[in-house]
This record gives sequence, structure tokens and C-alpha cells, in this order.
Amino acid sequence: MAKTLSESGITTRNARAKLKTGLHWRGIDPDVHLGYRKGVRGGRWLVRSYEGGGAYLQATLASADDALDADGDIVLSFDQAARTARAHVAKVRADRLAAAAGPVLTVSTAIEAYLAVREAKEEALRPAGMKRDARSRLTRYVLGTPLAATALHSLAEPDLEAWLAGLAKTLAPASVRRLVNDLKAAINLAARMHRARLPASLPVVVRNGLATPEAHGGEARRQILSDADVRRIVLAAQEVDARAEWDGDLARLVLVLAATGARFSQVARMTVADVQSADGRLMIPTSRKGRGAKGGRVGVRVGEDVLRALRPAIAGRKGPMTLLERWKHRQTEVGVWTRDRRAPWGVAAEMTRPWAAIIERAELPADTIPYALRHSSIVRGLRAGLPIRLVAGIHDTSAAMIERHYAAFVVDALDELAARAVVPLTV
Repeated sequence: MAKTLSESGITTRNARAKLKTGLHWRGIDPDVHLGYRKGVRGGRWLVRSYEGGGAYLQATLASADDALDADGDIVLSFDQAARTARAHVAKVRADRLAAAAGPVLTVSTAIEAYLAVREAKEEALRPAGMKRDARSRLTRYVLGTPLAATALHSLAEPDLEAWLAGLAKTLAPASVRRLVNDLKAAINLAARMHRARLPASLPVVVRNGLATPEAHGGEARRQILSDADVRRIVLAAQEVDARAEWDGDLARLVLVLAATGARFSQVARMTVADVQSADGRLMIPTSRKGRGAKGGRVGVRVGEDVLRALRPAIAGRKGPMTLLERWKHRQTEVGVWTRDRRAPWGVAAEMTRPWAAIIERAELPADTIPYALRHSSIVRGLRAGLPIRLVAGIHDTSAAMIERHYAAFVVDALDELAARAVVPLTV
């Protein structure tokens, strides 16, 4: 049973100045006391909490603002010390409960569980031995940092914000967003799997602590290509394809990306049956982004030139076979690689080098990204006067996302439509 507390006046500088040298306590919560140890040249704040059985846990917090003004860190006022004391006791008790429920869940364990789930799904969809981009990113930029050891039950927004601030010095914005999305998915998965052990506020902490500029929003205008530039990219892809002996594989991939505005991951999953020449369209597999069941296809109209370019890829092949493939190579001796087998495209990183060659040959800025073809396709539909909902449906996204990321182009498109409705009213 806790002893009866004899409280001292420690709330102000003047009150503390009248105290004798030694230790003085004041209750701030049930079974939680804030202490003030007065010395010859100032005092320090302490906290103790009653843990039952006549036992107390005690810790030193910081210096008191007896001579120096409080800074909220090294020197604390009474109110600041009280808040710090409550937070300290809450953390100690949360740590104890977390440890009693089993091994402490950390950012590291959340990442490993997430990668296991993700790679199990990918195993059936991608060839064995395929490089795991998510694992590479998370291992390099998270698992090797102090954030990895942080317990999930005590994870706070400043922990995530400090880690995120460090990335800006080493990674491009697009790379930061991909990494952040992976980390969000990992921690949110842990929050769902261990609801009974983790605070309900964890998803909110993750959302606020890992807040980044809207994905693709800030760079949408910079990455919009004119129709002429898109044609230059398609032509450059054909030339790079021929020079590097891709047998049309690279040119077809770039052409389908440009014609449909689909994501690489969607185009890579297309089958021979998805080419519907009679109807003048391609059936694009829906994205696996987000949670829940995914499936189905979205029909996208394309020109006869696109269908003609795809005929070599469907000639004599069965419907379920992957539409777009490429040669895989194996090393036969030092510095010598030979063609081994044909296989589907795997991850977007496979087109990084050839894309750089394409952009150079097309004489476009070196920072032009493949996703610019998707940006440009969306804007092309808006400028053509297509309803926003239709543009969203064709590109497997939502009308809200279109309005958010392409607001300026939506306004321009609507203004053009309104201009068409103007008729002369005077003779």
C-alpha cells in the first residue's frame, strides 16, 4: 500500500526557493508523484510511480527552472515536468504490458512480417529469384537505422518525422514516396494483425508522421508530355530496340504504356487474350494497389497502329500466355552473356537502363520518367473533353484522385467545353 504523501510547494520558483535542501514530492496523478531535489545551486525534477507491494519506480527527468528559463528539454518548468513525468510513467507501463504479451513488436518485426506476406503473393506471379525491390529498399533505408528497433506500442510521430527528414538528403522524391508507402503498409499491417497489443492510434501516428507531398501531385505538370513528345519516345524506343536487338520487346512495352496510360505492373500482367483486335481495344488488368480483392480488366481503346505493332506478339500464341515478354540472359563466361529463355517482364526497374537510352535519343530532359506516359494519357483524355469519371475508369483510378492531382487540367478542360457552348447572340 502506498504511503500517505506529505506534499511540498514546488510549483513556482519562489515556492521552491523557500524549501530546505533535500527531496520534496507532490502528487500529480493517482500513484504518480513529481519530485524536486533541491541542491546548493539549483534543483532537478524526478518522478516516481507506485507499482504495488510497497514498491516504487523512480527516475530523474531534467533540471528545474530555478535560475535558467525553461526550454522544454534540458530545463523544465513545473508544468512541463508534470507532463514529462506522466509521459514517462505511461511509457514504462506500456513497455511492461507489451513485454508481458510476448516478444516486443518493433518496426523491424513489422517489416519482416509484411515482406513475408508480400513475397508470398508475388511468388506465384513472378519468376523465382526475381529481385525484391521492396525488401531492398526497406533493408537499406529502414532496417539499418535506429527506427527499426523502435517498439510499435511507443512509436511516435517525431520518430517517423526524424527518419523521413534524413531521406530527403539521399533519395529523390519519387523514391522517398515508394519507400514511405512500403513502410506505411508494413506498420499498418502489424496494427491490424495485433490490434489487442497495439494502441488504436497507431495508424494515425503513421499517417501523420510519414506525411509526404501528394504522390505525383507536385510533379504532374512537369511530367506532362505533348503528343509530339510521346511520339518521339515511341520512335526512340523502336530505334533503341533495334540497335540493342530487343526483337521488338522493348518497343512494344513502351508503346502499350503510352497508348493506355496504364501502370507498368498492369501492362506486365496482360495476356494474349487481352488484345481484342476486332473491337480495337486492349483489356488492362486492374491494379493490385490497396487492400481487398482485386481482379477484372478495364477496356482501353487504342489505334490500329498499336494493334498492328502487337500482332507479332500474339501470332500463334495461346490466350492465357503473357503478352509482353523479353529475353533473359545467362553468363557463359566472364563478361559474356547469351540468351537463355523468354520470360515476362518482372519489375519496372528492368526498363531503367533502356529508358535512359530512349529519353536521350528522344532529346527529352534526363529526369523524364516512364510514369510521364501515364500523366500524359490522363491529361490527353481531359483535354479531349472526356468526363472525369470516364478518364478515371480508363486509368483504373478514382475521379477524386483525378481532381486532386490534375485539378489545373480539369479546370482547363471544363473551360474549353464551356467555350464551345458559346454562340453569337447578336446580328
